[in-house]
Amino acid sequence: MDIKRVAINAVTETIVMTVVHMDYKGQVAKRINEKMPLATVKGFRKGAVPKDLVEKQYGKAIKQEEVQKVVDLALERFVQSERLNLLGTPLAKVNEDFDWSAEELVFEYEIGLVPNFELDLEAKNDIVKYVVSADDKMIEGQLERIQKQFGTAIPQEVVAADSDVTGTFTNEEKGINNATTIAADLFKDKATFDLFIGKKAGDVVTVNTKGLFEDDHQLMDVMKVSHDDVHGLEVEVNFTIEAINTAELAELNQELFDKLFGAGTVSSLEELKAKIKEDAETQFAQQADQKLLGDVTEFLIESTKFDLPSEFLKKWLQTVGEKKLSPEEAEVEYARSEKGLRFQLIEGRAMAQSDIKITFEDLKTFTTKNIRQQMAQFGQTNPTDEEVQGIVARVLSNQDEVKRLSDQVVADKLLELFKEKANPTTKEVTYDEFIAASYGE
Repeated sequence: MDIKRVAINAVTETIVMTVVHMDYKGQVAKRINEKMPLATVKGFRKGAVPKDLVEKQYGKAIKQEEVQKVVDLALERFVQSERLNLLGTPLAKVNEDFDWSAEELVFEYEIGLVPNFELDLEAKNDIVKYVVSADDKMIEGQLERIQKQFGTAIPQEVVAADSDVTGTFTNEEKGINNATTIAADLFKDKATFDLFIGKKAGDVVTVNTKGLFEDDHQLMDVMKVSHDDVHGLEVEVNFTIEAINTAELAELNQELFDKLFGAGTVSSLEELKAKIKEDAETQFAQQADQKLLGDVTEFLIESTKFDLPSEFLKKWLQTVGEKKLSPEEAEVEYARSEKGLRFQLIEGRAMAQSDIKITFEDLKTFTTKNIRQQMAQFGQTNPTDEEVQGIVARVLSNQDEVKRLSDQVVADKLLELFKEKANPTTKEVTYDEFIAASYGE
């Protein structure tokens, strides 16, 4: 058999395979011999059919099957021996006029190659690493929310100025259907809450989303509107009142401190504020890291230039999956996934250049940390090592979980790499400033 590569462009090639009689005749003959005792042809007893008739009836199908086996195995070994780094899988070229009786059978497979490119992680950029602080306004707001949460809810018949009103925002056109609790300080214009004053459970209050909050992004939390829709959204939403309460605020005392953080962890109001600040800024740091990772990702995708075998991949997308795609659908799917594919290649190159590897110990350490954090959230602040490792073992026995956690470990290692190599500018901001920066405002 003769196999060769023919370049179409830098990232697309055709593998041409020429199969001759010697490549398959032995296996075909073996199959014919195996078929003879079982062959049935009218006019002959089973097992007594002449060999030439068996070959005439079954030979073509057997030849095609055996040739395809030879081609498949040779293709697999050729890809391995040439160390071809493929995108997708080899795609057979269709030849409607293929002649199975020819002395030489020529098969062609189109392949897409991973492009070769340079990755400069230290390229000049304007990426910002945000350090988000919790200001006094935020801390005081959190204190009040804690006092309400642990206070005593007193049911009311009608909404008053100090009421907390639980209900559901709805708008069928925009798919809004979200239960929440509102209070007078929620809205940008305090007069908006006057629309609720005097209302009872079961009543419906209609408001317009335009200018409803200080920041349009609050629509994402209060009504679960997507970020793409929040800017300038101007629709009427109905709020159906379900419960009305006023809160007798919990006292800021040792009993409350212990409920929040465990016995003796916090022993004064100042320590409580410090703890709220610490916890908030830990959460903000995680959000800031995610933004940094996203910003570096966008920068690398835009600044790292390489060609993809796009036409090959569009054809390949038509052939994979349970539902075959039309050329138009494949075009849409490729456009949707191209950026992700580019970063996947960049990510792989970054890990290779920096010799980043994921070990089982990395995975175990990461999972252990996650489990301890989750247990702490549910009040189990001091689990034994035996308890934790038992849970870790169960989690890591699930292959889907292993894949998910491995992706997170990779993301963490890349984040640390990007922080070091990209050398972003550090900027201290409040949370409100960070939100504005995150959404390009």
